[in-house]
Amino acid sequence: MATPTEAQVKAIISVDTVGWPDITPFISAADDLVVELCSDSGYDDAKMTLISTWLSAHFYTVADPRTTDEKAGSVGESFQSSVDLGFDTSHYGQMAMRIDTAGNLAALNEKIKSGKGKSGLLWLGTEREG
Repeated sequence: MATPTEAQVKAIISVDTVGWPDITPFISAADDLVVELCSDSGYDDAKMTLISTWLSAHFYTVADPRTTDEKAGSVGESFQSSVDLGFDTSHYGQMAMRIDTAGNLAALNEKIKSGKGKSGLLWLGTEREG
């Protein structure tokens, strides 16, 4: 599978990219997840890269939310943001799920949102004496 480039990810986010931080970690995370979930779906490299590109944009915009409203008078900004773990919290995650027609990302999204993907802590130690 071909990993998306920074230029591909930045192109779909469509904002001024001057001074952007390194987005390689977001691309790596998305690429790893897409390989894990979608490799057995029969997608060609181009489709796998497309899914990974949109998911990379999702991961980046979760860390750096997009502006939805800006004002000049009485200065103010509103951001696209949601406290949630799902891919459906951004337009980019929604698009990645739509491109993944086999439903791999949507299935993981539902698993996480339903709480079945939550982790827990189990203490296997012993009680301390005295």
